[in-house]
Amino acid sequence: MKDSEKIIIEFIKLSKNREKVFRALEGETLKPTDISKKTGIHRNNVSRILSQLREKELIRLLNPETKRGRLYELTDYGNEILNLMKS
Repeated sequence: MKDSEKIIIEFIKLSKNREKVFRALEGETLKPTDISKKTGIHRNNVSRILSQLREKELIRLLNPETKRGRLYELTDYGNEILNLMKS
């Protein structure tokens, strides 16, 4: 495992909520509301966490032109990091 991968994994694990949101997207494309329901995390916090994960290029926003009903999914890099977290 590369140092950069270790740093990203540590970034995710530093926040239980960040890790929950990240793991909630495994194999799924979800709206913030769906992530909120799935994780029990308030929607405002979910939105903030999604922004953080996007900055690290772990997730992508599929419909940026939309204000409501935005869809998020893991990037290839996000899936790679998730697999490393499992091993």
